[in-house]
Amino acid sequence: MGVAEPGVAEVGVAEVGSDPDFAQQNSGSDPGSAGVREATWPKANVVIGNPPFLGQRFQVRELGERYVKLLRSVYGAHVSGNVDLVCYWFVKALKAMKFDGLEAAGLVTTNSIRGGDNRAVLSQIDELFSIFNAWSDEPWVNDGAAVRVSLVCFGANSNQIELDGKNVERINPDLTAVLAGEQNFDLTSAGKLAQSKGAAFSGFQMNGSFNVSYEVAKGWLNRPNPNGKSSSLVLHPYSNASDITKRSRNEWVIDFTGLSEEEASLFEAPFAHVNMFVKPEREKKRESYLLKKYWLHKRSSPEMRNAIKPLSRFIATPMVSKYRLFAWLPTIRLPENAAIVIARADDTTFGIVHSRFHEVWSLKMCTWMGVGNDPRYTPTTCFETFPFPAGLTPADTAHQQTESVEGGALIPAQLREQASGAGLARMSGAILKSEAYEPPASEPAPPGKRMQTANASTSSARTAEMSVRQAAIDIAKAAKKLNDLRENWLNPPEWTHKVPEVTPLGMDKSPYPDRIEPKPGISEVDLKALHKRTLTNLYNAKPAWLSMAHQQLDQAVAAAYGWTDYTSAMPDDEMLKRLLALNLARSAIIFGTTHPQTP
Repeated sequence: MGVAEPGVAEVGVAEVGSDPDFAQQNSGSDPGSAGVREATWPKANVVIGNPPFLGQRFQVRELGERYVKLLRSVYGAHVSGNVDLVCYWFVKALKAMKFDGLEAAGLVTTNSIRGGDNRAVLSQIDELFSIFNAWSDEPWVNDGAAVRVSLVCFGANSNQIELDGKNVERINPDLTAVLAGEQNFDLTSAGKLAQSKGAAFSGFQMNGSFNVSYEVAKGWLNRPNPNGKSSSLVLHPYSNASDITKRSRNEWVIDFTGLSEEEASLFEAPFAHVNMFVKPEREKKRESYLLKKYWLHKRSSPEMRNAIKPLSRFIATPMVSKYRLFAWLPTIRLPENAAIVIARADDTTFGIVHSRFHEVWSLKMCTWMGVGNDPRYTPTTCFETFPFPAGLTPADTAHQQTESVEGGALIPAQLREQASGAGLARMSGAILKSEAYEPPASEPAPPGKRMQTANASTSSARTAEMSVRQAAIDIAKAAKKLNDLRENWLNPPEWTHKVPEVTPLGMDKSPYPDRIEPKPGISEVDLKALHKRTLTNLYNAKPAWLSMAHQQLDQAVAAAYGWTDYTSAMPDDEMLKRLLALNLARSAIIFGTTHPQTP
C-alpha cells in the first residue's frame, strides 16, 4: 500500500494538482496569482502526516505576505483565509479522495480544528466521506512546548468507528460522538440566530503605543489645548482581557477616532506622544494605510461604539480565558480587541450569559487558541448561535432601555406579558425532535408543516407558565446578587475605598467613574492579599457562596426556559440537546433536512 507525506502548495509550480480545474479557477481571483499552481501530490492509497501548525495570525510573519496571499488565492474556493495552515492538508487529502483514488488519510492537528472556520474542512469531509477514527483533544509535549492536538482519520465508510479509543456510531465534524442507539445531536448544525445579531462585538485594536499610564494621562488632562477643548475627549481608561480576569492595570488610551490629522494635532500633548512613539512604529508596518492614518487605531470598531454609546455600562468577557467570566464595565472605559462586548446594561441579560446554559453552549461552540489550551469566545460562534429564553432575546432588548425593580436590579423595559414557556413542551430525556416543538408566537416557525407539540406521554416535564417580565426580574435579582457578592470579595470595603477621579482642566466634575484604591494605612499583609483577589483566582477557589449564587442564577434562567425539571445534576449533554432544538427551530433548520436558515 502506497504511503505519501503531504506537501504544501508551492508558489510558481507549473503542475496542476489532483483537481485540474481547481488552480485555474482560483488563479484569476488575484492578478498576482497568474500562473501559480498548487503542488501535485503523488498518487497513493493512504496519506499519513503531521503537518506544521501555524495559526492564521502568524502566517504572513512566518511565510511572507506574497506567499500567503497566493496560497489563499489558490485555495480560496475551499477554505477561508482565516484557517490554520494545517487545514490546507485536509483540503488536499479530500481532493485526492474525490479525484485520485486516495482511500484514507490520517493527519495530526491542534484541537482548534474542531471549531470556527477550521471546522469547515471537517464538515466538507463529513458530507462526502467519513471520519472513522479520531482523538479529539490530547496533550502533546514537544521540546517543552505543551499543546493540545486532535488526530483525525477519514476516508471511505468504515465498519468500525472509534473516538478517543471507544466504539461509536458516528463522529461529527466537531469531533463529538454519536453512540449506538442514540439520536444524533450535532452542534455543528446550529445556525446563527437573527434574534441574537447586533449585540456582541470585538473591541478596538490599537496597533501602536497609544496606551499611557494613569499618571501621564492625569498630567495631560490638566493642560490646556489650542482648540480650547479638554483632552478628556481623546483620553479614556481602557480594558483588555487581563483587566477583566485580574486587577485593573489602570492604563489609559489615546483615542482620535473620527478626527482628521489636523483636528487630532490640536490635542497637543496626546498628539505629540503619537508622533513620537506610534508614527515610527507604523513606518515599519507592511500595511501602508497604517502609516497613512498613523494617528488612528488600526480598528476603531464603530459598530461596538455605536451600540454602547447610549449605555452607562456594558457587559464584557475576555476573548480567551480559562473560565467564561462576565463583568460590568463603564461605557467610558474602552474595551480592547481581546475583550468581547455585549451591548446591554440590564442584569437580566448579564444573568443569562453568565448562566451555566450559556457557559456550556459557548464551550462547545467556541474555537481554541493556537496551542489549544484555552477556549476562545467569539460573537459569531458563541453568542449569535445561543438561543436565549423566549421574550428575552437580544432582539427583544434591542431598544437597550432598562427599568429598576425592587432591590435595584435592572431589567429590560417594555417586556411583553407573554408566558416565557408558552407553547413549548420541554422533554426531560431525549432531545426535542423537530415534530415535538411548537414555537411561541414571538418566534418564527420553520418552513414546511406546522410542528405539533409533544403529547404528555412523551414528556415527563410540564410546561412552565411564567410571564416574561417575572422571569426577567428573577434572573436580574439573582445576577445582581452574584455580582454584588463578587465585588465585595474583590474589593472589600474594609480594605478599599472609592476616590474621585481626576477632574480635567476647565470642567466642573470628572467624566470618569471613581477609582477604587487601597485604604490608607492598610497593612502589607492585607495589601498583598488584596492584590491576589482577582476573578480568575476567585473561580479557581470556587468558594461555597459563589457556587450557591451561580446555582440560584441557573434556576432562574431554567425557569425562563420552562425547564421545571432542571437541577444542578442535569448532564451538560441534556442541556445542549434542548438548546440545540431551540436553535434549530429558530434558525429554521429542521432535523434531517437541508432547509436554509432564515436571514
